[in-house]
Amino acid sequence: MLTVLVVDDEPDLCSLIAEALIDEGHAVTCAGDGAEAIALLAETSFDVVLADVRLPRVDGVTLFHRLRAESPSTDMILMTGSGAVADAVAVLKAGAFDYLTKPIQIAELIAQFARIATYRALHSEVAAARAELARPDRALDRLVGHSPEMRRLLQRVEAVAQSDASVVIAGETGTGKELVAHALHDLGGRKAKPFVAVNCAAFPDTLIEAELFGHERGAFTDATSRRDGRFVAANGGTLFLDEVAELSPAAQAKLLRVLQEGTVEPLGSNQSVQVDVRIISATHRDLRQRIAEGLFRADLYFRINTIDLAIPPLRERAGDLAILVKVFMEQFANNGADAPGITFRAWEALAAYPFPGNVRELMHTVQHATILASGGKIDLEHLPSPIRGGRSEDAVKAASQMAPLRQAAQEFERSYLLRVLAESNGRRMQAAQTLGISRKNLWEKLRAHGIGDAEDDARSTTPGPSLGGPAQDQAG
Repeated sequence: MLTVLVVDDEPDLCSLIAEALIDEGHAVTCAGDGAEAIALLAETSFDVVLADVRLPRVDGVTLFHRLRAESPSTDMILMTGSGAVADAVAVLKAGAFDYLTKPIQIAELIAQFARIATYRALHSEVAAARAELARPDRALDRLVGHSPEMRRLLQRVEAVAQSDASVVIAGETGTGKELVAHALHDLGGRKAKPFVAVNCAAFPDTLIEAELFGHERGAFTDATSRRDGRFVAANGGTLFLDEVAELSPAAQAKLLRVLQEGTVEPLGSNQSVQVDVRIISATHRDLRQRIAEGLFRADLYFRINTIDLAIPPLRERAGDLAILVKVFMEQFANNGADAPGITFRAWEALAAYPFPGNVRELMHTVQHATILASGGKIDLEHLPSPIRGGRSEDAVKAASQMAPLRQAAQEFERSYLLRVLAESNGRRMQAAQTLGISRKNLWEKLRAHGIGDAEDDARSTTPGPSLGGPAQDQAG
């Protein structure tokens, strides 16, 4: 339920809006002008203010700026006729939630308040998650997430960490495999000993063995001094083999021998060195498929894979996006300032994007947006082009000009009507139900856009539900 203040100088319209919102479970108060609204806001806090742009005494734009200064947690939706759309768009860019054009459509009104309810619930969820992250006794503080998928993973990490069993961590690029490896080490009995990581894909075949097992001076052309390998460096602790599937066949064979015997033999030496390490491996590939293709040794797979952990991709972690965005916004805020905040349309774009690069891509996205926002709220124009759907900043800026906005709205409405008609196989009653309007309103829109021959539907229709204007819709 939302607490709502409706501000309009038409009492009948206020009553009709209030009735529609009360039917949806919201608590509604009405005010007849901006000054009365300011007085009510001084006494009571509201979740949402729905106000006309043109109001007596204090207009809706002034009310918006007053609201932003005195009650920033309150969302605002502006109502406007066709002559004041430019004002509404300007306020939208300044931080208003959205605007509605008159005559107000009931379905659109209800949908907007459903969006706000979702948005505010999202903020509550983030606040709860932040409180959980702030707990001093949280052991897995770098593995952010409270979705069911992440909770199951964290529970398994805590259980597996207590053993010395070898582990393979599987997950797509950017899911946080090294963070999980660190957590396994930090929660286990070897936490006081070294954690050593090596990216097996970062070294050519000629150097990976020297990197892992060490070498004597002169063992190969560039070996100008003796060097211990990563196994010796990790002795007593944990060796993390990232991208283990990329090891060459020769390196796989030597790694298997080391794991079987517990000793390493540096290149150019006949002396064996005893080592005691826990092996944690990670890969974005399917190791069983690699075995079937003859690219990975089955005996090595069973040696390193006593226990497997699978990290879900970000797109399957429902509910984690919000807290991750919040964490990254705080991380990249300038000079330790508060997190900049984010608009709902930017949230929508982030939520609709699949993030093939997972958490790493999200982190870079938030860093990119935070820099461009320059301390203000992150908006759609601050996101990378693939996430905002290829819409350019010029297209966003053009919305503030009346003529292009009207033209764009008409073009979108025509395109959408054609799409709904196509999906409805030309059945206009079904199309009207999908659109949430009456058959008469649909007929009028089709006629206005020159689509088909709608006259056959005209006689048996009734006006669609609308508030604050004539029965016929205004295009755009």
